[in-house]
Amino acid sequence: MFAVVDISGQQFKVTEKTKYYVPRLKDESDSEVIFSNVLLLSGDNGVKIGSPYVAGVTVSAKVLGHVKDDKVIVFKKKRRTGYDKFNGHRQQLTRIEITKIG
Repeated sequence: MFAVVDISGQQFKVTEKTKYYVPRLKDESDSEVIFSNVLLLSGDNGVKIGSPYVAGVTVSAKVLGHVKDDKVIVFKKKRRTGYDKFNGHRQQLTRIEITKIG
């Protein structure tokens, strides 16, 4: 059984008892989160596709912690003008574990 869930504007294909990195959530560590924006549900009974969401289906998850992703380096340069710009960025992520689909 799996579901496609909209979490903070991004779509994730999730299954039970698996861990995912999602964009940072406001919830604290060791708290329970419920996602009601389920776009697709596939299981023993077949496939249910929402328009836009499947009614009455939620996905429960446990927040394991907040982390930072690896640094992404942004470097811009224009030849023969003396222009170069160096910048870096680290994305804020939340690690969650899917506990229940349905």
